[in-house]
Amino acid sequence: MLIDTHIHLYAEEYDSDRDQLISHAIAAGVQKFILPNIDVESIAGMQQLCEKYSGNCFPMLGLHPCYVGSDYKSQIELIKSRFNEFKSEVVAIGEIGLDFHWDLTFRKEQEEAFRDQVVWANEINLPIAIHSRNATNEIIKILNELSLKNLKGVFHCFSGDINQADEILNMGFYFGIGGVVTFKNSGLDKIVSELPLQFILLETDGPYLAPTPYRGKRNEPAYISLVAEKIAEIKKLPLSEIVDSTTANAIKLFNLPTI
Repeated sequence: MLIDTHIHLYAEEYDSDRDQLISHAIAAGVQKFILPNIDVESIAGMQQLCEKYSGNCFPMLGLHPCYVGSDYKSQIELIKSRFNEFKSEVVAIGEIGLDFHWDLTFRKEQEEAFRDQVVWANEINLPIAIHSRNATNEIIKILNELSLKNLKGVFHCFSGDINQADEILNMGFYFGIGGVVTFKNSGLDKIVSELPLQFILLETDGPYLAPTPYRGKRNEPAYISLVAEKIAEIKKLPLSEIVDSTTANAIKLFNLPTI
């Protein structure tokens, strides 16, 4: 059984053939999908999909840093109120974090929103799924400042260096590895070769970041197997060991049912 720990299955890019893609992935052994939330507007579609595919699709809740604006406090309050409607199904708070790649207009608000949601996740004993783009050092600094002993989570789509990876390991966090590891010059293969397998999670981040040979095209849930195969190649381990370990890691972090 494979688990895709980060895929936006509710995204409009899947509207034309969503059911077929999910059925195909399940038949190919991808049994569970964890859906990250991005803002208040995405909750309804995500919730409907998780209800339709109960046992296969599991929701997160959170405010993505790229959707943080001057009204972020009211957005987070609305998300928290929606949490009470289906809290027994939510497996993580995410995706949350910092994104300093395109626009720094709301940098301060992003940091405040991240802190707020990290503290909330810790209070309700849920892991966090972290979006980090050009901001990994800043995120590590905030997490160290908060020093929440029971906090756990994953750095989704990890793209940092080995020193950052060491700091993340020291915090006991996981690494979400997706299609980028298959890109020829990404350098992620060298980092993955050093990461302990017990801290690696598989993800597609679909519909984005499709692995080679589909790079530049829409990412699909069944492509998670290509990520697993690449990690097996990098680590010189049997594919079955990669599958078993990453699946166990996902079940442990997100407290997923085993059947």
